[in-house]
Amino acid sequence: MFVFLLLLAFIGTVEAQRVPGQQKTDSCLCKINSSIWTFPAVQFMEVTRQVQICEDNLNEFEEKLRNTNAELPMMEATLQNISARLKTFGYLHTSGLYSALHLRQLNQELEDIHQSVNETHMQNPNKETHSLLSELNKAKNDVQRMYIDDFFNLETMKKRLRDLNNRAQSCKTIPNDFRSTCHQRIMTRISSPSITKLNSISKSYISGAWGRDAQLSSKKRYWEHCLVSGHKHGNTIRMYNSYEDFMASRNYKDEQIASSYSDKNAVQGSGTILYDNTVFYQCYSTAEICSFNITTKVTKRMKLDGAGIDNKFPFCYYSCRDWTDIDLEADQDAVWVIYATEENHGNIVVSRLDPLALNITHTWKTQLFKRSVTSTFMMCGVLYATRFVNTYQEEVFYAFDTTTGQEINTLSLPFEKVSAGIANLNYNPVDRRLYMYNDGYLLAYNTFN
Repeated sequence: MFVFLLLLAFIGTVEAQRVPGQQKTDSCLCKINSSIWTFPAVQFMEVTRQVQICEDNLNEFEEKLRNTNAELPMMEATLQNISARLKTFGYLHTSGLYSALHLRQLNQELEDIHQSVNETHMQNPNKETHSLLSELNKAKNDVQRMYIDDFFNLETMKKRLRDLNNRAQSCKTIPNDFRSTCHQRIMTRISSPSITKLNSISKSYISGAWGRDAQLSSKKRYWEHCLVSGHKHGNTIRMYNSYEDFMASRNYKDEQIASSYSDKNAVQGSGTILYDNTVFYQCYSTAEICSFNITTKVTKRMKLDGAGIDNKFPFCYYSCRDWTDIDLEADQDAVWVIYATEENHGNIVVSRLDPLALNITHTWKTQLFKRSVTSTFMMCGVLYATRFVNTYQEEVFYAFDTTTGQEINTLSLPFEKVSAGIANLNYNPVDRRLYMYNDGYLLAYNTFN
């Protein structure tokens, strides 16, 4: 019976077979080949291998799943960190300017510029003011069409507005005798350092500024200002009455600008300049300009609307120089402030100050991203920007002429330095020299037009 069942089981699973037999007496004798009952070891091994592969794949999947569960919190933390870091630049999107609200603001800016140019034209009509008025009227018509068509291309319009504003500022800016003192507009060469010395306090004071009083009729006085408190703040300026005293670091007088480093009138950042015995600088932890008259000891303050501070728009190019958001400069007859705003997408803004009244008289907006430059200076109403070449070389690569509104991106004026970092670079119209505070070293250069 057992054999019969096995045969049936095999036949049931494989195929039916005919087996011949002989009948002897009461029995049926048949010859059966038992090899057909051999256990399918090869097939079994293959099935076993497939089961093992499946089990290994499942184990690998479970391991990946466990790793993913472990990595998810880290990924979430990374995304939160990226979001936090990008939040600073959110204005680049929100100021992308594709809304009716921004269109109204744009229209208001056009009205303001039109009014300013019209006043200038009434006082001194000329070909340029007439051309500007025509272009402004055309721009206003284009804005009205944007309203009607509900099609906003405000980035293009913003660029157009910036160019018109710069031309309008130039129309009412330049004094009659300005061109005579700066007959050659663009600088052509910078010499090797004519002065190289350490600051008079310590090499560890890597951030600060120095130079000579920039007012043409002022005495030949040199000054030195070193930042303390994390290379961020200062409250004194060291004055020298002669070049010889400065070079020997003798007979100096430390003038107190504020009572302490944390006083509201203390200096923040290395963008300091001395003009007509008055120190101009960024006020402590605010978007304000301070002026301190060394003779009268009087401090004035002026708000710089929209200016980024506290390392929002520092000079960066190679590596960011902290607390350089606001840079004060001086030339023949004005003090200038160089900064950046969100409204101008982090690009450099140049404002001309009346040094006595301490107010802004004119403002130009450039297309140069402030974080893409190492330092800036003003010379004959032209803004220059430098970039890092290597530890011992810098290059002037950009100029913006406030007289014409022209931007020049093709300059290549290399000059030497003794260390990588630049804390301050300013031009002096009296001796036509550039003064650099270079990681604690004080350097001066002759310039050529």
